[in-house]
Amino acid sequence: MKKILFILLVFSISLVSVGCKKDDVEIEDNEEIVIIGDEEDEKKDEDLKEGISSPLSGIYASEEKINRRPVAVMFDNHPRARWQAGLSEAEVVYEFMVEAPYTRYMGIFLLNDPQELGPIRSSRPYFVTTLLEYDPIYVRVGGSEEAKKDIKILGIADIDGLSSSPSVFYRNTKNGKKKPHNLYTSMNIIRKTQAERGYKLEGNFEGFKFFTEDTEINGFSAKDVSIIYNNENNTQYVYDEIEKNYKRYKDGKLHIDECYNVPIVAKNIIIQEANTKVIDKEGRLKIDLIGSGNGIYITNGQGQNITWTKSSRNAKTKYYDESGKEIKLNSGVTWIQVTNIKPNLIIK
Repeated sequence: MKKILFILLVFSISLVSVGCKKDDVEIEDNEEIVIIGDEEDEKKDEDLKEGISSPLSGIYASEEKINRRPVAVMFDNHPRARWQAGLSEAEVVYEFMVEAPYTRYMGIFLLNDPQELGPIRSSRPYFVTTLLEYDPIYVRVGGSEEAKKDIKILGIADIDGLSSSPSVFYRNTKNGKKKPHNLYTSMNIIRKTQAERGYKLEGNFEGFKFFTEDTEINGFSAKDVSIIYNNENNTQYVYDEIEKNYKRYKDGKLHIDECYNVPIVAKNIIIQEANTKVIDKEGRLKIDLIGSGNGIYITNGQGQNITWTKSSRNAKTKYYDESGKEIKLNSGVTWIQVTNIKPNLIIK
């Protein structure tokens, strides 16, 4: 039987770590996974599914990695902070509105250990409400007074750039960014700090449900998705028919990982509507994430209307299709776009 040599370059698009340049020092070269198979797809699938599946992405990895505690990282998304480093290696990413006209990202990491993470920015109470679902190590630099109070009262395993030594966070002065948009760290440093501070090493959380095989959902066409937060801030996803994922654009520009120089992609997109209002003169927001609401689930070029529920601050947010069944995701990166009720969307 004819043998075929499959060489898979391990890029962060497929959620496996690659090398990265930090300052003027080149880290390790791209690795390769070599899979020798034949015409039987089952053999390929077995090779690709060694280990156990991640509760965040459904992607298979060693049990040692899967059993680690997740890490939640606050990423700056101010125009002067772009692009972000290491964001392509998160398995779940949230985009929330912050003070107008900006949004901010929170990436949830389990499998991957990016050589560089940043720029890191501050917390808000609704980010805390969300991260409680993952029992993570929380990486941030400061926050609103309410968020800082919550983090302390709730006993979150916190690594704050304002109270940590320069050995944990550093200013990257070689990428043209300036304070406060240039504070960075790495996953190796975060994992080391986690151990030094005595934070527990394993997480205790409920993951997502996944299809066992890549699945087409029934719904409407969703190959070009635009989320218009305001006149100065929009997010777009464009479906790649060959790769079967979505390339991400921010304010009209292809979203790139600064560290790895690869496009940011999503396999699943969840648009979650939540009541949002301004609560102070600085423009800070209150976003209601406890309760229920409407949304849209998008994957493989199709979308379907969904609802969401979250019964308490610590409870997992559940997403349901129109028949009332909890949705399943396709294995891969999931971006959760939290918007106001009745957002300005263009879906083609």
